[in-house]
Amino acid sequence: MPTELEELVGFIAHPNPQIRKLATENLVPYSTEQPAIFKTDELLPVKHLKFLIRDHPEIAEHALTILINLTADQSVLEFVATDDRFLGILLGNLVDPAEPNANLLAMLLANMAKWDDLKSIATRKQEVPAALQSNELVLNQLLDLFVKGADGTYNKQADFDYLAYVLADLSKHPEIRQFFISKQEYDGVVPINKIKVFTEHKSDIRRKGVASTIKNVAFDVPAHPAFLDEDQINIMPYLLLPITGSEQYDDEEMMGMLPDLQLLPPDKQRDPDHNIVQTHVETLTLLTTTREGRDLMRQINVYPIVRETHLRVDDEGVREACDRLVQVLMRDEAEPGAEGIAEDDGEDERIVEV
Repeated sequence: MPTELEELVGFIAHPNPQIRKLATENLVPYSTEQPAIFKTDELLPVKHLKFLIRDHPEIAEHALTILINLTADQSVLEFVATDDRFLGILLGNLVDPAEPNANLLAMLLANMAKWDDLKSIATRKQEVPAALQSNELVLNQLLDLFVKGADGTYNKQADFDYLAYVLADLSKHPEIRQFFISKQEYDGVVPINKIKVFTEHKSDIRRKGVASTIKNVAFDVPAHPAFLDEDQINIMPYLLLPITGSEQYDDEEMMGMLPDLQLLPPDKQRDPDHNIVQTHVETLTLLTTTREGRDLMRQINVYPIVRETHLRVDDEGVREACDRLVQVLMRDEAEPGAEGIAEDDGEDERIVEV
């Protein structure tokens, strides 16, 4: 005989909405405590949960929360992420300006982006709501949602912060890196320029996802001239400001720095998240792969900033990243092996749980 908990899982698909609501609400804690109860009958409960994201908003909220937690499991993740029809429904709901569960949809999409084949989203298109002022390419819609979510101008119930993690994981794929550095016809903007402004945003989720996205795109060495060009991407201020604190520099060091880094206020704080600081330093190291990048960093006095970061951030990962960058910057260009260092882009293992 089925247990009471197994019976409760069976009520997910009950025709009575009140029973569905009670079942999904009471099952939320078990999606982290006993996820196996949802993996019976060839994942039939998960199939039912996928239907419920279009149910009454309260039922959909519980269903989405359960799915977010369950997709920490690889088998469930594959089952959900490979369902193209479900992905289409999720994306369609996500761009609806009246969608009450948009943040949860973004969180679920962030987990689904762990599935490598989701890179097919690079060419996916869907109808675009007039209010979004985007184009049919889903990637552009996600970016525009992310930008508008920062000030709540699109959906008053969503900030779309978790799309930062979606963009970070997708940018591990070369075809999506190309998207980020290619000017879009509908608005004439290079996509990475839309997100670089969030490297100092108040949301640690945004900052973390954007830092990882920029780093991933920086693995495309042919794009480095655009990264460094002040009239194109001009990424250096957006990498250096987050790792700069309120420390004082002598006049010679200060005057050689970028204007954005000169005479910072006394309350200027370095990003408090050591992982974000490390990511930015690693991106700077990637940009030393070319002679142009190394020369620019010497010209704009990156070394003193990295030196102070090394001294003031009590984190081994940050210090090791600073050491690697300094070794490149201080090396004589005539020495063997003076070329920059390109590190492997490790997968971002964040799985969202609620």
